[in-house]
Amino acid sequence: MIQSNVDLQPYNTFGLSSIAKRFAAFRNAEELTDILSQRGNDPLLILGGGSNILLTKDFEGLVIKNEVMGFQVIENDDTSVLIESGAGEVWHEFVMHCINEGYGGIENLSLIPGSVGASPMQNIGAYGVEIKDTFDSLQAYHIESGEVHSFNHEQCEFGYRESVFKRALKGQYIILSVRFRLSKKHELNTSYGAIETELKSLGIENPSIKDVSTAVINIRSSKLPDPKKIGNAGSFFKNPVVAQEAVDAIAENYKQFPQYPAPNGKIKLAAGWLIEQAGWKGKDFGSYGVHKNQALVLVNYGGSKGSQIYDLSEQIIQDVESKFGIKLEREVNMI
Repeated sequence: MIQSNVDLQPYNTFGLSSIAKRFAAFRNAEELTDILSQRGNDPLLILGGGSNILLTKDFEGLVIKNEVMGFQVIENDDTSVLIESGAGEVWHEFVMHCINEGYGGIENLSLIPGSVGASPMQNIGAYGVEIKDTFDSLQAYHIESGEVHSFNHEQCEFGYRESVFKRALKGQYIILSVRFRLSKKHELNTSYGAIETELKSLGIENPSIKDVSTAVINIRSSKLPDPKKIGNAGSFFKNPVVAQEAVDAIAENYKQFPQYPAPNGKIKLAAGWLIEQAGWKGKDFGSYGVHKNQALVLVNYGGSKGSQIYDLSEQIIQDVESKFGIKLEREVNMI
């Protein structure tokens, strides 16, 4: 059923009020087909967990919420399992389900906000792991034809926080389900960030995938605000990937700063560090600001407008570029 004039505040983790002219939810391809048959000429916005959008104004169109649920084991052998999840499932709940079943490979991605369907679109990543590492395939609904198409790893064209669904096929498909190839013989990745330090503080010497997940959850909880308490969309900016010359320029004024090797001889810098050095960490503008513990996170303390948060992000981008010669890119989608 399509509703009129629905406030999207409960459906985005920033907790921003935005009125959708029309709103509906679907649980399968048949319901989606029915909803789209009533679309008319309205602009379309697809919502999953609402964790990667900034609503800067009311939406004069049709908002469709993805509520395709369920887990299913497709293949199972001695070393691995192929598991399928509905795109509407909460990502963290899917991770916990896999860990509880003994399926490894995504434990480093614990507590990332959002839905399973958004994970391949963004190629979400954390602590040295990305979705592309375990991704097998997905099923997606082609909006124009109503056909369901399958995409394998290569066809998704994964990049850093990107996929073909954010570029060439943007706005053309709605993801229905995603399959992951997970391991039963676990190869843990604990070298990135503070995972090993956190495991030591927990007194754990031979960690399991559950232990790694717990460490990641502890680290993320200490740095990032809970969207249920403070409105936010997690990391607002991408970590920039730059040439050596840009790194050398920064090194003229800073002896040490976080940097990581990236493909094609380039180097990934920490956007949060750049923002903090520019003096924005913890900046409070009353109803919104930059989080005190993590400069990558812009927050809505309550009652702010999406346009205010957008303007803040623009000021940060301009300031970092003027100080470091590096133009930050938003990770969050603007609506």
